[in-house]
Amino acid sequence: MANVFDVARYILKHTGPVTAWKLQKLVYYSQAWSLVWDVRPLFPERIEAWANGPVCPELYAQHRGRFMIDSIQVGDPDAIDVVGRETIDAVLDYYGDKHPQWLSDLTHAEAPWKDARGDLPPGASCQREITHECMAAYYEALPA
Repeated sequence: MANVFDVARYILKHTGPVTAWKLQKLVYYSQAWSLVWDVRPLFPERIEAWANGPVCPELYAQHRGRFMIDSIQVGDPDAIDVVGRETIDAVLDYYGDKHPQWLSDLTHAEAPWKDARGDLPPGASCQREITHECMAAYYEALPA
C-alpha cells in the first residue's frame, strides 16, 4: 500500500505548486474516492477534522509553515499502483482546478468533516479522525 507522502508527491508532480490547503484537500478526496471506487484505502495514515477542513497530520508535519508547496522530501509516486493512480487522476480531473477556498468550503459542507467535529464551534481545534467508514458511506451515497 502506498502512503500519504507517495500520494502527495504524485499530486504535486501533476499539479505543480499548490497551497498547503489545496494539497490536503486533494489528498483527502483521493482517499475518499479510493474507498468508494476501489473499495480500499489509498494510504493508511489518518485524516483529522481540523478547523480548516480535513488534514493528514503526518503530511502537515512535512509542510508545516509553508503556504505554497512545490515538493515534499519523502514519498515515491511510483509506489502507487495503477488503480490508485487512476483514482488520483480522476480526483485531479474534477477537483484539481478548484480554488483552495472552494475545496475548503466543500469539505465544511460535507458530513464526514461535520460529523467528526460534532458540536465544536467554528475554528476550534480538533484532532478527531474522519474515519474510512464515514467517508465511504457519505461519498458512496452521492448521486452519480
